[in-house]
Amino acid sequence: MAEYKEKIAACCKQLRLSANLADRAMGQRGRSNQEYLCKLFENEIAYRKKTHITKLQNAAGFPKRYSADQFNADEVVFPGGVSLESLTGLEFRDKGENVIMYGSTGTGKTMLSIIIGIEACKKSIPVRFYRTAGLINLFTESHSNGMLSALKKKLNTADILILDEFGYVPYDRTGSQLLFDYLSEIHEQKQIILNTNLEFSQWVNVLYDQRMTTALIGRLTHHVELILFPGGNNRLRESSINVSAERYSKEDANG
Repeated sequence: MAEYKEKIAACCKQLRLSANLADRAMGQRGRSNQEYLCKLFENEIAYRKKTHITKLQNAAGFPKRYSADQFNADEVVFPGGVSLESLTGLEFRDKGENVIMYGSTGTGKTMLSIIIGIEACKKSIPVRFYRTAGLINLFTESHSNGMLSALKKKLNTADILILDEFGYVPYDRTGSQLLFDYLSEIHEQKQIILNTNLEFSQWVNVLYDQRMTTALIGRLTHHVELILFPGGNNRLRESSINVSAERYSKEDANG
């Protein structure tokens, strides 16, 4: 058996098949040679798909991983024809639309965008996740180091670009201009998911330039699904300090 395993491993190497196919081949069973071979190939296809999805999710840069069943959509306001199911089904991508999620900090915008991104990876669609301030800093550094083309090449490998925490802090002017230029380049070519706690009228406060701000809003909202998160801060609501505060408040009320 060991001799056959070595021969199978050598064949896998020449055929550029998974190296561990030899291990799986030794445990595979079939009622006929044909059934055995079919099952072995199906096993290899499933293994490759799983590995590919894992690589896409790792490359995306998600800070955490979530599944749709962890998300509470009760306090989310979806526009007509849009739902949690349509977002995770990537219907916005099929229609060539961006997604903007607006609401206070801690209301679930980041979580939902990650869930959508993970579902995209499962469909072999490459995604990149960035905190907006971090991406703007990357643009500034890449421009200074003469590596701007390399950064754009990396970004261009993604079909969906997630920009989280847009507007939380004022941005570097050069980096903001470079991000604007890039988003203009990929307008209607890739889908943007942008999470923000700022109304459109306040974007100029972090981007500084009114003309650029107006143009950016126009491009992002040309085809868009606007998701509203009017609820309270879920992280604060679920935190132990908040639970303790409620307990002490009740104890004080009871004398």
